[in-house]
Amino acid sequence: MFISIVIAVVEVLLHVLPVLLTVAYITVAERKTMASMQRRLGPNVIGYLGSLQAFADALKLLLKEYIAPTQSNIILFFLGPVITLIFSLLGYAVIPYGPGVVIMDSNLGLIYMLAVSSLSTYGILLAGWSANSKYAFLGSLRSTAQLISYELILSSALLLVIFLSGSLNLTVNVEAQRPVWFIVPLLPVFIVFFIGSVAETNRAPFDLAEAESELVSGFMTEHSAVIFVFFFLAEYASIVLICILISVLFLGGYLYTSIDLSYLLRYVDLHYYVSWLESPSMLQYPLVQGLLYSMTLGLKSSLMIFVFIWVRASFPRIRYDQLMSFCWTILLPIVIAFIVLVPCVLYSFDIIPNNLNIL
Repeated sequence: MFISIVIAVVEVLLHVLPVLLTVAYITVAERKTMASMQRRLGPNVIGYLGSLQAFADALKLLLKEYIAPTQSNIILFFLGPVITLIFSLLGYAVIPYGPGVVIMDSNLGLIYMLAVSSLSTYGILLAGWSANSKYAFLGSLRSTAQLISYELILSSALLLVIFLSGSLNLTVNVEAQRPVWFIVPLLPVFIVFFIGSVAETNRAPFDLAEAESELVSGFMTEHSAVIFVFFFLAEYASIVLICILISVLFLGGYLYTSIDLSYLLRYVDLHYYVSWLESPSMLQYPLVQGLLYSMTLGLKSSLMIFVFIWVRASFPRIRYDQLMSFCWTILLPIVIAFIVLVPCVLYSFDIIPNNLNIL
C-alpha cells in the first residue's frame, strides 16, 4: 500500500514538474517572439539571451509583499487561484504522450477534459467575487460568461471528432488518425476549434476579462505576489494543455507518420539519411520509439503555441459584445451545420465507426 502511494506521488511529480518548467520557458518564448515581431530585443540580460528571465520574474513575485484587501473574503480570495491552478494541471492526466504512455488511460478522457476545464471557471468566479472590487467582479463575470459560451463551441467540435474516431478515449483518437489526420477532413472545424481555444484560454484578442484599458487587470486586479503566480501559471498551463489537445485531436498526436514504420523500412535505407542510427531496426526499440513519439507531440504542440503567440501579436482586442455575438451568431451555427453534415456523409459512404461503445 505504501509503495503504491509513493509510486503514484512520483508519477505525479514527474508529470507536473516538467509542465511547470515548460510554462516558465513559454513565457520567455512569448516575450522573445513578440519582441521579434515588433522589432524589439525582448529579455536578453538574465541568463544567455534571457533564458533565465522566467526564474527572475518568479523570484521577484515570491519575494514581494503580499497585500490582501481588508473587506475581502480571505478564504475564497486565496482559494480561487488555487482552484484555477489545480484544475489547469489535472487535465494533463489523460494526455497520451505515446502508445500507453499516459497516467490515466480513461475511456471517458474527452468528458474528463471538458469537466476539468469547466471547473476551473469556479476559481476565476470566486477570486473576482471575493476581492470586493468592482473591477475584479466585472472581470470575473466577463470571464465566466466567455468561458461558458465558448465551451459550447469546443464541446460541439469535439463531437465531430468523436464521429470519426468512435471513442472518447484520447489514445483511440490518436490511433484512428493513422490513415489520415483529422485536420484534413475537418479543416473548418479545426479553425473553429482553434478560435474557441483562444477565447477559452482568455488570450488576445479575446482577453476581455483582463482588458487593461477597461478593468485594470480583470479578475486578478487585487491579487499580487504568490497568489498572482498561481493565476499566471494556470493561464499558461491551460495554453499548453489546449495546444496539446489540438495536436492530439487534429494533428495526429504522437504519430510521426501515417504509414507503419516497419513497412517503410523495407524500402528506405535510413543509414543514408540518419547517421546516428546503427541500423533501421534501431527504431523498433521501445525507448527510441518513445522518444520519437514524445518529440513529435512536442513539436506539434510547440507549433500551435507559436500560432497562439502569433495571433496575440497580430490582432487587436475586440469589444466584449462583439466577442459574444461572434460566438452565438457565427461560430455556433457553423458548428451545428457540421454536426448535421458529417454524420450524413459518414452514413452515405457507410463509414460510421463500429466502436461507438464508450463503456
